[in-house]
Amino acid sequence: MRSIRIGGGSAWWGDRIEPAGDLARRGDLDYLCFETMAEVTMSAAQMRKRREPDFSGFDSYLGERLEAVLPACLKRGTRIVSNQGWINPEGAAELAVAHLRRLGAAGVKVAAVSGAVITDRVMDLAQTVMETGRPVAELRETMVSAEVYLGVAGILEALAGGAQIVITGRVADPSLFAAPLIHEFGWSLDDWDKLGQAHGLGHLLECGMHVTGGYFPDPGFKDVPEPWNLGYPIAEVSADGSAVLSKLDGTGGAIDLRTVKEQMLYEVFDPAAYLTPDVVVDFSTVELTQVGPDRVRVAGISGKLRPQTLKVSIGCAEGFIGEDIFFFAGAGALERAQLGRKILEERYRMAGLQADELRIDLLGIDALHGAATPSNTPVPYELALRVAARTKTRAEATKVGREVDSMAVGGVGMTGKRMPFGERVREVIGIHSSLVARDAVPHKVTWFEA
Repeated sequence: MRSIRIGGGSAWWGDRIEPAGDLARRGDLDYLCFETMAEVTMSAAQMRKRREPDFSGFDSYLGERLEAVLPACLKRGTRIVSNQGWINPEGAAELAVAHLRRLGAAGVKVAAVSGAVITDRVMDLAQTVMETGRPVAELRETMVSAEVYLGVAGILEALAGGAQIVITGRVADPSLFAAPLIHEFGWSLDDWDKLGQAHGLGHLLECGMHVTGGYFPDPGFKDVPEPWNLGYPIAEVSADGSAVLSKLDGTGGAIDLRTVKEQMLYEVFDPAAYLTPDVVVDFSTVELTQVGPDRVRVAGISGKLRPQTLKVSIGCAEGFIGEDIFFFAGAGALERAQLGRKILEERYRMAGLQADELRIDLLGIDALHGAATPSNTPVPYELALRVAARTKTRAEATKVGREVDSMAVGGVGMTGKRMPFGERVREVIGIHSSLVARDAVPHKVTWFEA
């Protein structure tokens, strides 16, 4: 039975690049896919474009990733599918062509898939904010951008047209991996069980090292070998949709029933109804089998009729956060930190800080669990005091760091203050969700060639 080998080369924008190069060289892959977006990525890119008109609009690590994998992919014939195009897939495709030319490649097709950005018409297409039930129109004044999660259609068109490299804007993460399987095996777009299996596998691969032991170790409870040397995953997929997950020999981590189950349920609200643009995935029917060291067979994921609408993510400018931190150590560290907190509270009051929210946390004591922190928590030898305020204006957020600066000479004894380098104020992007009609958001494929 013919099979397709597909690898995941990243799980987000800042992921490690070296293991992707190793995967391209030694993975014997038919496809190498890169997932580089979080919910906020597109809106953050739009805001950066406002500040920096020369910003390219696509993943700033695109060039480095191409340098790492292109030589091996060209030699092997591995096709690349990536959502590194962000708000400028066409520009990303042009960069890919430039890299191909530098390598002397000719006749290599590159396709850019766009159409996800609907900022200029979301108010006409979307009605209700899913998180609040409020009208989308209320976001009009603060909205930065709006992008729909597209599915496999644009990628399928690009692959059918012979693209060696496909670069998209916003598409659903599993679609990056599902499209090559649908294309290669000729699966029908209404074969819900095959599509469920394809997108289920896509979900297992799209978080990269998660399924090979990343974000997993808990010493003494969940151990994996060499967690500093994790590799990216490979799925060898058969025409019936079943697959064996594996990783490269010589890499650390593990692929076993524990790591696969954790990733399968990661960010899944209802395992029997995981919504994607192309199919509703049902993980409740899955069959997982350990078939060898670092080899897990995945079969039986099923699917249901796709949703009639597409999800749109709406990013809004929602003020600023001012943040800073300083440190205490040795005997009496907790008492000095508590006094430092009291001093800051009073000084922010005296400075007239207008904050929608103010938090002054003791890192190492109560920063994560707050009031739920046990009263008998041991006092650490050293701890940090972190202050953060959410404000409507940059000027108010700036007050946070200014008052922390004054603690260097007007605060608690034996305070360890970091130098005030870098930006201590950042803009806040709020993400809201809504739904739009599927046929209102067509994709577009633009072609390039080295």
